[in-house]
Amino acid sequence: MAYNRELEIALIAVQRATLLTQKVFHNNAKGTLSKDDHSPVTIGDFGAQALIISALRHNFPQDEIVGEEEASSLRANPSLASQIFTLVKESKLHDSYAESSLGGPVEDLDAMLAAIDAGNSSGGREGRIWALDPVDGTKGFLRGGQYAVCLALIVDGDVKVGVLGCPNLPVDDAAPISADVSAGGEGKGVLFGAVEGQGATSRPLTNGALAAEKEIRMKEVDDITQATFCESVEAAHSSHGDQAEIAKRLGITKESVRMDSQAKYGSIARGAGDLYLRLPVRKDYEEKIWDHAAGDLIVREAGGEVTDAEGKRLDFGIGRTLRDNKGVVAAPRGVHGKVLEVVKEVLGSKG
Repeated sequence: MAYNRELEIALIAVQRATLLTQKVFHNNAKGTLSKDDHSPVTIGDFGAQALIISALRHNFPQDEIVGEEEASSLRANPSLASQIFTLVKESKLHDSYAESSLGGPVEDLDAMLAAIDAGNSSGGREGRIWALDPVDGTKGFLRGGQYAVCLALIVDGDVKVGVLGCPNLPVDDAAPISADVSAGGEGKGVLFGAVEGQGATSRPLTNGALAAEKEIRMKEVDDITQATFCESVEAAHSSHGDQAEIAKRLGITKESVRMDSQAKYGSIARGAGDLYLRLPVRKDYEEKIWDHAAGDLIVREAGGEVTDAEGKRLDFGIGRTLRDNKGVVAAPRGVHGKVLEVVKEVLGSKG
């Protein structure tokens, strides 16, 4: 099957990286720095990016990578760099095949910094380009909420492989969606995967070999008034007021579920929720491709439809951002048109 090797490596690489992020959360000071856009970066971001890029370079050395982080702040802070390298060295899967398939451990501190900096592709519509968000939902991660380790392969502008590691989502695909989480623990930790044209799956996260997969499908929504929709926790990321008005016009009375990260895409893909709205808060805001590529494919392969607020497919082939798209509307195919119609009404009424 097409892209089987890429899917397997992506799943194993994300699984290994989630081990590091969980260890950071439970055992370490989060070591937060502030990026130029004032969003927090944790040692988990740097460590997970180093592990995943190291695995990609071992298996697919000619591929480009669009990563969220770069290592200049670590080169200026040797003690933090050393702390992260210790974590990277210790993050090993308890399965020899899985570990060796990723190329084994990162060799040394310089190799770690070089791996982090290798996520510097400018993206584009030609060739094979991986989009990586090592810790999506950093604020959720810091407060013990939802976060995701996200990896997607884009080929000639189209997403072909998508993987999400969500350590704080329940393993049970039938568990109702909830914003109430406790970090990790029994029954938590899900690995989602999809290949274009081959459907979407979930499986429990493990610390060794990949667990058995299960096919996932979005839930059919016969009565839109009974739908559950997800939105971002941060008001700076999505317009809560517009989303409340859309819910009202659709007749939805259930309170929305607010959670961080692409865990929202995974949740609706397996039928734990129904709709995901992320509406623009500023006309000049450009979404990053790593924040949506994996989730977009997983939802579409699970029977959903994902567009922007104008009904256009998300375009992952024009660089590091989705500059030609505004907002995200994800829903089961049967009701997506109705939801989009109301989205356009509400946004259009604002002028």
